[in-house]
Amino acid sequence: MRRRLYFMLPDITLGQQLVLELQAIHLSEKDIHVVARHDVPLQGLHEASVLQKTELLHGLELGAGVGGIAGLMAGLLAVIFPPAGVVLGGGAAIIATTLAGASFGSLVSALIARDIPHHDLKKFQDKILLGEVLLIVDIPTPQIKQVMDLIKTTHPEVQIGVVKPVTRS
Repeated sequence: MRRRLYFMLPDITLGQQLVLELQAIHLSEKDIHVVARHDVPLQGLHEASVLQKTELLHGLELGAGVGGIAGLMAGLLAVIFPPAGVVLGGGAAIIATTLAGASFGSLVSALIARDIPHHDLKKFQDKILLGEVLLIVDIPTPQIKQVMDLIKTTHPEVQIGVVKPVTRS
């Protein structure tokens, strides 16, 4: 199992130094990401993906579910109460409207959710806007103590955020 750690850093220089230290204890570069204000140059650090920074994935899931249910209901209504002069093939019509609803719901929800900051990052938004840098590290559970000890001893100025299971992204 893996865990996601959040570290609030005062500047990008400390971020670069910390990334090098984490790589020295065998953490992969692909597991270390940075979130910063748009005008802060990342200087070679990996920026967090859209899935890590926004509610896009949640929006896709929610849109598919709600849209699928709406499509299913529309299909059932169309089969039970067909429009005048139209004969619908029951199962095919229901499946088609369900898939169409799920697709449309996913699209609309994704367009909305891509602009909503990820709920885990909301507590860090104010500091990021002030120019601080958020470091996101996904690590195996057994390495948590080693990483926490490293950061506490070498960088006491770093604010350690939540430790939570990595579920996706």
